[in-house]
Amino acid sequence: MTDPQPQSVEPVADDALLGELAELIVSSLNLEVAPGEIKPDEPLYGDGLGLDSIDILEVALVVSKRYSLQLRSDHEDNTAIFSSLRSLADHIAAQRKT
Repeated sequence: MTDPQPQSVEPVADDALLGELAELIVSSLNLEVAPGEIKPDEPLYGDGLGLDSIDILEVALVVSKRYSLQLRSDHEDNTAIFSSLRSLADHIAAQRKT
């Protein structure tokens, strides 16, 4: 008997979640950018959207409250989870399915 092939990781977030999440980030951080201007695959931290570590903590807090998720500051995947709008949305969508 052979082991099943690992499934490729496909983005699981839809456009509605991406838009909702962009709006949540803009409103919670009082950013002077329209939610639609946030590119899904552009980095949130540093050069992309320009968020800093305090901003990311604030985003984690509002995301945790809005979507009833546990986002721990010591989670080993935080860098990947918060790397872009799409990666954060994919994480939220994946957690909703479990």
